[in-house]
Amino acid sequence: MRNAVNNGVWSGAWVAERLGVELAGDDVLPEMLGLALRRNPKRAHLLVSHVLGKHVPQSPAVVHGHGLALGRRVRELLGPEEAARAVVLGYAETATGLGHCVADGVGDAPYLHSTRRPVPGVAAAGGFEESHSHATSHLLLPEDPTLLVGDGPLVLVDDEFSTGNTVLNTIRDLHERYPRDRYVVVALVDMRSAADAGRLDDFAREIGARVDLVATASGTVLLPEGVLEKGQALVARHEAEAAANGERSPVGLRGPAAPFPEPLQGAARVTSEGPAAAAPQSAEAEGRGDVPGARGTARPAPDGPRPDDDRTRQTPPPGRLTRVDLHWPRGLPDGGRHGFTPAHRDRLEAALPAMTARLAEAIPDDARSVLVLGFEELMYTPLRLARELAEAVPAEVRYSTTTRSPVLAVDDPGYAIRSRIVFPAHDEPADGPGERYAYNVAGGGFDAVVAVVDSVADTPPLHAPDGLLSRLAAHTPHVVLAVVPSYVPEPLYAAALPEKRPLMLPEPLRGPAFSSYAPEEVGWLLQDLSDVTLEAPTEEREEAIQSGGAHYAESLPVEYQPSEQYQELFHAALETSAARIAQAVGVVTETVIAERSPRPVLVSLARAGTPVGVLMRRWAQFRHGLDLPHYAVSIVRGRGIDANALRWLAAHHDPQDVVFVDGWTGKGAITRELAAAVEEFEEGGGAPGFAPEIAVLADPGSCVRTYGTREDFLIPSACLNSTVSGLISRTVLRADLVGPDDFHGAKFYRELAGVDVSADFLDAVAARFPEVAEAVGGAVKELLAGDRTPTWEGWAAVERISEEYGIHDVNLVKPGVGETTRVLLRRVPWKILARAGAGADLDHVRLLAGQRGVPVEEVGDLPYSCVGLIHPQFTRGATGADGKAVTV
Repeated sequence: MRNAVNNGVWSGAWVAERLGVELAGDDVLPEMLGLALRRNPKRAHLLVSHVLGKHVPQSPAVVHGHGLALGRRVRELLGPEEAARAVVLGYAETATGLGHCVADGVGDAPYLHSTRRPVPGVAAAGGFEESHSHATSHLLLPEDPTLLVGDGPLVLVDDEFSTGNTVLNTIRDLHERYPRDRYVVVALVDMRSAADAGRLDDFAREIGARVDLVATASGTVLLPEGVLEKGQALVARHEAEAAANGERSPVGLRGPAAPFPEPLQGAARVTSEGPAAAAPQSAEAEGRGDVPGARGTARPAPDGPRPDDDRTRQTPPPGRLTRVDLHWPRGLPDGGRHGFTPAHRDRLEAALPAMTARLAEAIPDDARSVLVLGFEELMYTPLRLARELAEAVPAEVRYSTTTRSPVLAVDDPGYAIRSRIVFPAHDEPADGPGERYAYNVAGGGFDAVVAVVDSVADTPPLHAPDGLLSRLAAHTPHVVLAVVPSYVPEPLYAAALPEKRPLMLPEPLRGPAFSSYAPEEVGWLLQDLSDVTLEAPTEEREEAIQSGGAHYAESLPVEYQPSEQYQELFHAALETSAARIAQAVGVVTETVIAERSPRPVLVSLARAGTPVGVLMRRWAQFRHGLDLPHYAVSIVRGRGIDANALRWLAAHHDPQDVVFVDGWTGKGAITRELAAAVEEFEEGGGAPGFAPEIAVLADPGSCVRTYGTREDFLIPSACLNSTVSGLISRTVLRADLVGPDDFHGAKFYRELAGVDVSADFLDAVAARFPEVAEAVGGAVKELLAGDRTPTWEGWAAVERISEEYGIHDVNLVKPGVGETTRVLLRRVPWKILARAGAGADLDHVRLLAGQRGVPVEEVGDLPYSCVGLIHPQFTRGATGADGKAVTV
């Protein structure tokens, strides 16, 4: 464990020798604590923890481990029943992360930490003062106003107890509002005097509650008479010496601006090369001396003393900045400012590996030492990222955070704060602008620093020439920025903001009430029109559509009931192609997870996309243990995507996580339809962020970047209609049935349950996942490394065929096996073009064509396996491309 001793020198020795301060108590105290000085009229000395991860970079496993151990002791003290009723409260700013770790150790306890950041619209549930602090007011802002109301134990967590005043103030305030029988006070070190300990006992008797105390170590600080004045004089003398040498005071007093480095040379995302790396750092910044991994202070430079304050140094060239999008889960709090529940904990645990993998990509391969730097109250999230990162990269990973607390920096092995970085506040604090600090980072020899801030703090001052990022760039060649969305609770009473009240849309339909799929497989963002007669004979529909009298989405074709021979063909095709489909499912799913989101929200385009979406969801479960949300929505050519479905998705998920899924591409009409519809949705005031791209199983038309294969082969789900798609019809959009605030409609054909093969199709493909897993891995690597830019060759082929065959309407040319099958099942086909030598993939096409008397014409240079031509200018009795009827 890192400790406070360097080569036999305790990191509190400098203060102890000059002020006569002594540390008495448990033997582990010198290992856990050092001493520093601060300008504070109430207390001169500062106990600097080496296991907290605030002022001293430390192994994240050590920091997390200390909090977990304390939490487990609390659980043992309370017993399982009382622990299950407990609420954990941490103190801002230094103990926000520690308190969260304690809550982890307690088990299923919700967590809240106090904050110094007021949040508009969130009412305070309490507050208290920290008497010795440089910043006093603490607010309690739980999202759930009942969080503190229960009568279970309240566990209060701070990094240290010096006098116990903060705890007394907290309990006094909360006990008046939310009285309870038991409190547990937790700290890393209990440094109270005997008199202070007695005051807490007296207070517990006064309020009639039990107060227990749990600490890792205990002792006291022995202060000689006049230590406050001596400490202030020592700080003043150090300031004067710095001023005499032409240096700005390292204590951080406000004054004229000093020269700052130039801004970072641009920001690169992890997917790009970014700007060139900075020139080598100065010898001071590259020191590899006494490594903090072995001892507790920052690494000293190898060539003598270095400046205490980074503003006194010669500025080296700026480093490289890489901005990483973590893909933080929508609606997950960034910490405990408004409460963090066990359900939130589960979501964070599930998301950490993928988020950490994104960070790891930004760390240089040759990095030997990496610091993850949190931001003031944002301590726990950076800590957990740091701990995961330590397992993901070969470098030594350390963790600390920035702070509001001004502390004197002295470059001496017997002093706990060896260096500091000074920069302006960048989160628009309520108490106005001021300086902020990062200690023991300058001179630490870090090859990369990962700065983790919340979005409230991602402001121009953060990126300014004197901002934190530029300051860090003066001491490391690589700066990585990760921004976590600042969680803001929804207003408790939505009626108070009527102009922002969301459209009240129904929850998704699910099986078995709607569809034969299991309820967790897919949620249908549709309305049930099962009781409405919508079917019309195929010929009538075709005449109405081509004459302009109706849109194809205003009615439904009569569901084709396959013959016994055709059903046998389906099962034979499924047996033959299941492994091929399984591999394509794996490839497209892995591509989506790698490029789009580590936890995508799958949104199938009903209905051909729905079986594919279910299979992608199953692959994610099989390969990664992910339980991905999956929905089906309606998109209609010429009418766009269901805007109300998009509104529902935006209200429940991050639009950036949404991945639209379809079965296959033909000429790319739906791809273009989706792009136009998303653009129209945003222009109309809809939520931004939906990517207008489709992920498909097969992309024979070369219309998309995300696909499982570009081969045109038989996908058995294309052979049938509802009986392979959960017994759901194609979608319906008709003004008399679908209002402006309704989802598009569809029917559930319950009466066809006897011939339903939806589950058979899914199970047959999913059963082949294990045997194709290795092949998927190789295919994905090859795919991601190749050029997947759409060529739209399918669209060009369709235009050529339309003209060659005198059709003059690309909508009547349906390329690919899937689209050709649809023509034979739902439209009035004119002829089928088949690529010479297409083979068994077209057996079902030939069977259907024969049943309907449609000629199959072999073509040598067809880019697809086949193309279906809808009868042009159709009228009943038409015979030929001119559409003229003959009298029989």
